[in-house]
Order: sequence, then structure tokens, then C-alpha cells
Amino acid sequence: MASTKITDAELFRKAEKIYRAALSEVVPENLIKKNVSVHEEKLIVQDRSFDLRRFDNIYLVAIGKAAPFMAKGLRAVLKDRIKEGIALYLPQNKIALKNITALPASHPLPDERSFQAAQRILNLATKLREKDLMFVLISGGGSAQISLPASGISLEEKRVITDRLLLAGADITELNTVRKHLSRIKGGRLAQEAFPATVISLVISDVRGNDLENIASGPTHWDSSTYGDAFQVLKKYNLWDRAPASIRTVIKSGVRNKIQETVKREAPIFKQIHNIIIGDNLEALRTAKGEAEKLGFRSFILTSSDHGEARKVAQNYVSLFLNVLESEKATSRPLCLLAGGELTVTVKGKGKGGRNQEFALASLIEMKKSLRGEAKWLILSIGTDGIDGPTDAAGAWITPSILETIQGLFLDPIQYLNNNDSYNFFKKVGRLILTGPTHTNVMDLRLFLIE
Repeated sequence: MASTKITDAELFRKAEKIYRAALSEVVPENLIKKNVSVHEEKLIVQDRSFDLRRFDNIYLVAIGKAAPFMAKGLRAVLKDRIKEGIALYLPQNKIALKNITALPASHPLPDERSFQAAQRILNLATKLREKDLMFVLISGGGSAQISLPASGISLEEKRVITDRLLLAGADITELNTVRKHLSRIKGGRLAQEAFPATVISLVISDVRGNDLENIASGPTHWDSSTYGDAFQVLKKYNLWDRAPASIRTVIKSGVRNKIQETVKREAPIFKQIHNIIIGDNLEALRTAKGEAEKLGFRSFILTSSDHGEARKVAQNYVSLFLNVLESEKATSRPLCLLAGGELTVTVKGKGKGGRNQEFALASLIEMKKSLRGEAKWLILSIGTDGIDGPTDAAGAWITPSILETIQGLFLDPIQYLNNNDSYNFFKKVGRLILTGPTHTNVMDLRLFLIE
């Protein structure tokens, strides 16, 4: 690739334009406006049409990190047609909306607010009648925000097992398989309570493959997993014997068919349920690709569903990236590679960080081992919700000059990685990405730029 005098700061500004364009595309109000409209008495949701004259009342429930903003967008479309609703909110996201009760929510672990919110939502669903319509607005984070444990299990016990699964590196499917089988509202049970009303769920996906069973643990979608699957997940991570006795009792009872399973696909209630994806990672990646091309990059989307342990995935991406760097030496036009998905981190150290920061740190270590040539490059990874793990950062970025920085500061990136302390590493070298909460969540974005 031809030599260039572009600075790291200039290259980062280009990367920033690319990821900010992607985030703008999946802003909840924009997604609602794009996918939902009313023409006279016809409600149009993508390619589906509903006669609003069929319904006596319209209700709304919104859960997840984007909940209040999805509710705001839908209310702008439906105006005063909404009789009553509940929208959950994180502390910084409270919005006042007519006829819609705002309830505080918790993330990433459930608390008493999660219990109260789930109970209120379930109570609303149980009063619906055949000629009622309920919108359920779902986005990532909804699993923690509505937590109504199965009979005999305390909220604290469910919180403990959730925390242990997260620390063990369980992926979202495994995590939700357990959560659904310890819940009175997930795994299709909210839809079950709302029957025989019509339910339209508008979903912003934060799950690979847009798997509706796993987005917010599928409160309005059937569930194909079983109590046996939940048992296997806990065994896999050596958590079965350490799980609270009440959780073992419920799962064993389920395996023996002594208590009811989550709601399955053949249940007649699903004739009245419409689950519709209105935003996802691929949509964000396509917008990022378009923005990169406007900036003069040849741009390619590698995947929207990467997964696995962050440091291992980083090794694989860097191997690919180094090969690309070598092959692009004689090319004058800049290149942008894009990827998305959601990685995991098995926490063994006592540091602070998130999956995107860990990916960036592991990428740096791999690039440091094999760096060659003079091409200007950048690797960046962010969470689209603006919150990477228990930190105030969305992610982190690296370029060749960071090697001089860490040498001057006498920092050992391997030591920080082994302690799962990517946040403090990137804080010291000034490479954290701080977007603040974005009010949306479509998993993560990764950018690989070559100038």
C-alpha cells in the first residue's frame, strides 16, 4: 500500500465517523419510524397490516436498554391511541410519556426493581382481552430488567447464578437457557399471560442470528430449550453443585416433568403473536460500510455474527489482518474491514474491562508479535450500547504508534490481559472510546482500517 502521512488522530476520526454513522442508523426512534406507520385506520408494520378498528384498547410494554426511546418513537406514531403502558428505564434514560408509566430497571444483574417491574408487566398482560392489542418493545438488556423468579427461588439466588454464569464466560444462549427456566415471565410466558389478546413485539436484536428465543430471553416467543438443557449448561461450567439448592430443585423437577416447561412452538397462543425484528447488527454494519466508502475506503463486511472468547477471536482476526496488510502493500486505495457480533470473556483476573477492550488488548499483543511493513492501520472494537462490561467506555482502539507509548510507560500488555484489566491499560495509553450510553444495542462493531 502506498505510503501516507495520515496521523493516528486523523485515522481515528475517520473510524469515528464510520461507527457513529452505524450507531445513528439503529437509534430506536429512527427504527420505529422506519418500520411502523398508520394510514387512516391501518397499522403497517413492515409488510404486515393490522386493522386498528378491530381493537378496543392498545397497550404498550417496553423493556431493554432502548425501552423508553422505543416507547417514545411508537407513541409518536400511534399518538393518543395508547390507553396504558409501562416503559422501563435505566437511571439516566427516564422519559415522561402520556399514559405510560416509567419504571426503573437494573442491568446487568437483576435487583428488586427488576422484580417489581416484571410483576407490574405481568399484571398488565393478565387483564388483556381478545379485542385488545399489546405492543411489546424489546431490546438488549431486557433479561436483567424483568426478573420474576420461579416459585421457591429468591431474587438473590437467581442473581447469584446469573453472575456466576457471566463470570464463567457463558454465552447469551447458555445464559438465557438457564434464566428462562427459572422465570415466570420469560420463555414465552408473557405471551401466554396476554392470550387471547393480539401481541406485536418490535425487537431490536442484540443476539447473533436475530434468535428471537434469546433476545431478552424471549418473553413473547416460543422456547425450544428445556430444563435438561439448563442442567447441562450449569454442569458445563461446573456450577451445578454450587448452585443454590432451590435452583437445583426447580431444574430437577422440570427434568422429571413435575412442573410446566417454557412455552413451546406448537402452543395455540402463537397464532396471536407477531415478533418482528426492526433493527440488528447487520443493519449497522451496512451503514458503516456505506460511510466508509464515502470516506474513500474499499469496504467489506466479514460477518455480523462473530462469537467466542475475545482473546482467541482476536488472534484469528489479527492473523487475517496481517495477511491482508501484506497483500495490500501495492494498493493505493484505503481498505476497511467490518465485523460484528458478541464475544465473551472468562474472568480470571481482578482487573476491570469488557469484551471489546479485551479484544483490542489481545489484538495489540498479536500485532506486536508479528508487526511488519509501514502501512498505517487501526483496529477498533466497541459495544453499540456504549457500555463495555462494568465500565464507562464503549471500547478501545489501537494503531502502530501505541507500541512506542507502552514502551515509554513501561507497560506490559500481557500482564494486563492476564488480569482482565484492559480498561486500566487503555486508560493509561489514552485509547478508550467514550460515547456515553447510546440508547440502543445491536451487539458489537469491529473496524479494521488500512491507509
